[in-house]
Amino acid sequence: MGWLADETGLGKCAANFVPLTPLSFLRRAAAIWPDHLAVVYGNHRKTYAEYSERVTRLASALARAGVKPGDVVATILPNIPAQAEAHFGVPACGAVLNTINTRLDADTVSYILDHGGARVVLCDPQFLPLLAEAIERMEAEPPMVIEVADPTGDVPHMGDYPEYEDFIAGGDPAFAWVMPEDEWESLALNYTSGTTGRPKGVVYHHRGAYLNAVGQVLSWRMVLHPVYLTIVPLFHCNGWCHTWMMPAVGGTLVCCRDITARAIYGAIADEGVTHFGGAPIVLNMLVNAHKDERRAFDHVVEVFTAGAPPAPATLAKIETMGFNVTQVYGLTETYGPDVECVWQPRWKDTAGDARAAVKARQGVAMPFMEHITVMDDTMTEIPRDGIARGEIMHRGNGVMKGYLKAPKATREAFKGGYFRSGDIALLHPDGYMQIADRAKDIIISGGENISSVEVEGVLMAHDAVLLCAVVAKPDEKWGEVPCAFVETKPNHDVTEAELIAFARQKLAGFKTPKKVVFQELPKTSTGKIQKFVLRDIAKTL
Repeated sequence: MGWLADETGLGKCAANFVPLTPLSFLRRAAAIWPDHLAVVYGNHRKTYAEYSERVTRLASALARAGVKPGDVVATILPNIPAQAEAHFGVPACGAVLNTINTRLDADTVSYILDHGGARVVLCDPQFLPLLAEAIERMEAEPPMVIEVADPTGDVPHMGDYPEYEDFIAGGDPAFAWVMPEDEWESLALNYTSGTTGRPKGVVYHHRGAYLNAVGQVLSWRMVLHPVYLTIVPLFHCNGWCHTWMMPAVGGTLVCCRDITARAIYGAIADEGVTHFGGAPIVLNMLVNAHKDERRAFDHVVEVFTAGAPPAPATLAKIETMGFNVTQVYGLTETYGPDVECVWQPRWKDTAGDARAAVKARQGVAMPFMEHITVMDDTMTEIPRDGIARGEIMHRGNGVMKGYLKAPKATREAFKGGYFRSGDIALLHPDGYMQIADRAKDIIISGGENISSVEVEGVLMAHDAVLLCAVVAKPDEKWGEVPCAFVETKPNHDVTEAELIAFARQKLAGFKTPKKVVFQELPKTSTGKIQKFVLRDIAKTL
């Protein structure tokens, strides 16, 4: 063991160990950059000193309202300043933040409020009717409701509940934040989409959120004072931890309530946005925006995209428009992104489809994760041949504590010493992983596996296709065959036969869609296409 064999007196103490928490980022930013712009939303423009004071008042007001450490405080809010303030103010009083998806139905919201045990809910006026209906269906004691009027005034104030600004005005600006004694303490509660059965409550700890936030700074190659646009909903994996990240680098958070091409281009041009995250549908929106929705800008905007593998055709187009796109991957259970497609110098001369195909890979583990790979059923890494398929497995500090009140589901998720994602992928010779499909989205036709992602990538290359999704359609002969659902671009016409013929040029016959349906695709609030809805439709065709 050498000279360190005797470590008497070398234990943890107040001088050499402090529990990691993202709360420390805002406290530091307020001290170092008190006058730097922290949060922007129309005329709402707050410096770090002002941001920190509002967070402190919120924490104090919640404590005065009876919220105790370990209690749950929920939000039903779009990407407005109060949602960002809750990310710090709720844990600053020792409570656990539960950001609820604004597009859920009343029954699911009621279940979440009951299951999580929310004591208080901060709610935007637009969603108060939803919340009222959900509370009517609750079995537990209903939470206190605080109405958060939109600072722009675009959404009318209902006036039936205490209002957020009045609520925090009663808070003490000198309130002492409740910092965690243990970095494993719960910080946030996020519910999965719940497309099969009830949603599961994913519990985050302070350590994981801290490490995810600083790890993404490295992955995104950030320098001081970035300007970040909130396109990823802050209720989705806590905005991929980006709200907690911004104070670490003295960044400016630009809130975006309604995700439109006009709003995104406007924020880039007017506020100097340098970074944003979003699903491939957002990239599509920018690529296909009308001329009058676009604004000129003279800097490169760094983009993290995730949620579904982006089509190479989309990546090829957007890179010529001033956007540098990095493909990332993660799940609610991993605090959002924990895999990145790290750019390699050897790819610098690639162009066109070849370059886009490389950038469409999900990539390798981010710096804060210990090990992420693709394994077979025996928990053995699959061959790195770009052909074999397996399940993506995650291990590291960026993995959830587990599922709330669901020990069996937690044990299943962690069986084998890794978090089992349920996503099917291959490994390239350089170790970069690439998603082939969700296990449930694989189409098995005549005994052959078909990747819906592969078929979608081919169809997206057609000039008339705006969005598409491919699912299994029952077939008497083959069991299942590919069925494509397509949204076309405005003023573009294409027939079912033309799209099938187009796909047949690049795909084997059994992979070519046998049916094409033209319709608007159902989407989640984060831009993911709801394939389970399309599968139900396909069963009736």
